[in-house]
Amino acid sequence: MAKTILITGATDGIGLLTAKTLAAQGHTVLLHGRSAEKLEAAAREVDGAPETFRADLSQLDEVGTLAEDIRRGHERLDVLINNAGVYKTSQTRTADGLDTRFVVNTLAPYLLTQRLLPILPKDGRVVNLSSAAQAPVDVDALRGRHALDHMQAYAQSKLAITIWTQEMARAHPEGPAFIAVNPGSLLASKMVREGFGVAGNDLSIGADILCRAALSDEFANASGRYFDNDSGAFSEPHPAARDTAQLAEVMGAIRDLSGKNGRA
Repeated sequence: MAKTILITGATDGIGLLTAKTLAAQGHTVLLHGRSAEKLEAAAREVDGAPETFRADLSQLDEVGTLAEDIRRGHERLDVLINNAGVYKTSQTRTADGLDTRFVVNTLAPYLLTQRLLPILPKDGRVVNLSSAAQAPVDVDALRGRHALDHMQAYAQSKLAITIWTQEMARAHPEGPAFIAVNPGSLLASKMVREGFGVAGNDLSIGADILCRAALSDEFANASGRYFDNDSGAFSEPHPAARDTAQLAEVMGAIRDLSGKNGRA
């Protein structure tokens, strides 16, 4: 049965290839991007004349508006793939004084997911982009109280999204399913080219696992789990994801910041 699937960061890289793959299978794909021009170009590459939604995920008020726009046009969203992410950026601080990497990689997908929960069915799925790069979260940095370098912020933001994935699964035991996925290390994305100066591995490695996580039976009962595509198996995230003090601090900050800045 055809599904309705929203993919953030769908104008290039893994997001665009995932969108093309799912649309070619007959699913209704909703494309999100930051640039209207890139969204138009992406839509031309994807089957079915997909709807496009523009929002800057570093601005949490725009995340709220994005969710409103989607809910206005859709009574049901079967799958949300929180793919958009940032590693290196010249703008490391948002207008609200928060770390851009934490906002885009952790807070924006949390707020978007919360706002779209009313139209996600019990058998729906939320697929969150994690990473093999994970590090214990400096909650003061998450709250914008001091700065981190690119890799520190990226790795911590990816553990933070993995943490809220498992916590949302606990809060919603009847569904939808919340799944964190490392799509594969050093894939041939713009982020990898600009961040690491290497061409990267075949993007289809990442797109294939996102499609499986979104639709396949093997992920139907995987809510709260982390799939490491480097090993091709479900795995344990960084041990800090099981530290009860870390969990409480991180979730407290995420709820506070997404509520305060997203006007939840």
